[in-house]
Amino acid sequence: MFDNLAFQILEIMAVLFIFVIGIAALVVIVVYIIDVNQTRQAIRRNYPVIGHFRYIFERLGEFFRQYFFAMDREEMPFNRAQRSWVYRAAMGVDNTVAFGSTRELRTPGNVLFVNCPYPTLGQDAVEPTPLSIGPDCPNPYATASLFNISGMSYGAISRPAVLALSNGARMAGCWMNTGEGGLSPYHLQGGADVVFQIGTAKYGVRDPQGNLDADKVRDIAAHSNVKMFELKLSQGAKPGKGGILPGGKVTEEIARIRGIPAGSSSISPNRHPEVNNNGELLDMVGRIRKAAGKPVGIKFVVGAYGWLDSLCEEINRRGTEHAPDFVTVDSADGGTGAAPMPLIDDMGIPLRESLPMVVDCLIRHGLRERIRVMASGKLVTPADVAWALCIGADFVNSARGFMFALGCIQALQCNRNTCPTGITTHNQYLQHGLVAEEKAVRVCHYARSVVMEVGVIAHSCGVHAPRELRRYHARVVLPNGLSIPLNELHPDVAVASAGQ
Repeated sequence: MFDNLAFQILEIMAVLFIFVIGIAALVVIVVYIIDVNQTRQAIRRNYPVIGHFRYIFERLGEFFRQYFFAMDREEMPFNRAQRSWVYRAAMGVDNTVAFGSTRELRTPGNVLFVNCPYPTLGQDAVEPTPLSIGPDCPNPYATASLFNISGMSYGAISRPAVLALSNGARMAGCWMNTGEGGLSPYHLQGGADVVFQIGTAKYGVRDPQGNLDADKVRDIAAHSNVKMFELKLSQGAKPGKGGILPGGKVTEEIARIRGIPAGSSSISPNRHPEVNNNGELLDMVGRIRKAAGKPVGIKFVVGAYGWLDSLCEEINRRGTEHAPDFVTVDSADGGTGAAPMPLIDDMGIPLRESLPMVVDCLIRHGLRERIRVMASGKLVTPADVAWALCIGADFVNSARGFMFALGCIQALQCNRNTCPTGITTHNQYLQHGLVAEEKAVRVCHYARSVVMEVGVIAHSCGVHAPRELRRYHARVVLPNGLSIPLNELHPDVAVASAGQ
């Protein structure tokens, strides 16, 4: 009996095996016929069936390089060492390392902070003190926050991601920028301080023709959480190009918030059509500030740097009350959800060069105390933040750092609506993995860890608080492997003027 049963099972298995082989052979034949007759890909036409492996391996190569072949300091745009630091900081676990640095300290351009022989004692350390923004506004904004969440639109990122960032920012005591996609209920729900960004399409504050609607600006400003407005001229990864949100990510809700049709790609103009010169730029800043009653700043990528001097001259000609309340300097190596590759790779000036240019320009024209400076673009670690403070920034904003805190694995699928971590997708199945309540805690941990370790750097340099860092507290490695003080590479304008 058992022998007959075993024989029947073997017969069934043999039939199934032959069936599977037959199906596989049929698939191979069909693929072969399709490949030899198609004209789009030469590899498939010349090497039918096996040519598909080339494309499979090319796709898998991204993941194999990330997990098996790339060294800790090799990957771009962020290497494994940077991501790992953020992950550990966000989880609130031990973030110390052992044995020695894996960073090549002699690489040209590296920044090295100079330790003081008598570091600041713990009991003498001072927490960041509040800075006021917008002295000429009816409602200026005062905050001690040092490290904040840069612009990420609802649409570019998902609902649970916005909720996690909003709640995490509130817990950490920092602000979050809405990005150019308008103000969603989820930005407000977490209770964080909010910076409302006005992009070239003016989503959320536009009239039917796409022009700025002052009444809608007043409506946005009526929310107590909205503390400032940021007029975006250009973005780090795509200067000269407006926001790009693929139609697959424009849901009914996102379309309603932005004031555009659902399902259609959201393409912003490459600049504000009504701003053609510095005078019109200051007019728009003044118009927004008058409607909002709150601080208004501008965000830009430095390119034609002579423009900065012209802008400052126009401000001084009109009077400092017409100045933007802050400037956000974005970097050519900043991030984005979608942009043309030539702009990502080849347009604009990186922050390491542009931030000193902006700070020095403001000092030359006597506007440094009037206009606050925010640095943005690939600043995710305490060393990045400390460098920006040395140069002269008042605040540092980061987007991708907080994406890593949410769990981003740098899958590079932000523009495809297929983000495996649920951060940049509106696929509800993928969003299910991102639990906003859990990730909010990680956002808070990350922000606090950065500020704490910037303090560690500051105290090692012998100052009491991070904003006391100056250019002489750091050095930059030259091509010969030796370093020079940062204040020699970028001489302090006030000192240089006094010596002339």
